[in-house]
Amino acid sequence: MSADLSRALEAMGIRDPAVLRAVAEVPRELFVPPHLRRSADADHPLPIGFGQTISQPFVVAYMTEQLRLAGRERVLEVGTGSGYQTAILARLAAEVFSIEIVPTLADRAREILLGTLGLGNVRLRTGDGGAGWPEAAPFDRIIVTAAASEVPPALVAQLAPGGRMVLPVGEAPDWQVLRAVEKGNDGANASTDLIPVRFVPLTGDAG
Repeated sequence: MSADLSRALEAMGIRDPAVLRAVAEVPRELFVPPHLRRSADADHPLPIGFGQTISQPFVVAYMTEQLRLAGRERVLEVGTGSGYQTAILARLAAEVFSIEIVPTLADRAREILLGTLGLGNVRLRTGDGGAGWPEAAPFDRIIVTAAASEVPPALVAQLAPGGRMVLPVGEAPDWQVLRAVEKGNDGANASTDLIPVRFVPLTGDAG
């Protein structure tokens, strides 16, 4: 099924062969509730409980592609959620540090990512992702899977010079945009708005 999803995403405009290969390798049905597994490869978000969703496959692939991963990067993910995005990242980066604020979701993701899939390059934490992971910083890439009203300053501070962050920004679901933030080697930040998106709100102090 995941190979079919990968081909569908390629037809929708995803071009990075490494991203498409990762999508083909990760069984999305592992990350959705059992009663929704027939819809696992449909291109729309699915509820995973606690007011959270697993993002639609195109958005997962597009955000991953926009990170521009070469395989050597240390990546911070804010919002583990189901763990699907984490599993995709783990196939494309050297290390993935992922934070989830909902303990039950964090435990479920841990069981799948570290248990079922046995991913050795993933580090997981339960807590407020908006604060980042200071003791593991700086990160070459940061991805945020929930929308904040503005780019969290703590995350910008933990982005390495030459690094790139991709996140949804906007308070209302109908007024959100996916934004790429690049930190120059001189420490100056540049932002580019990419596509309109709809994400659940970021919770915690940065929400």
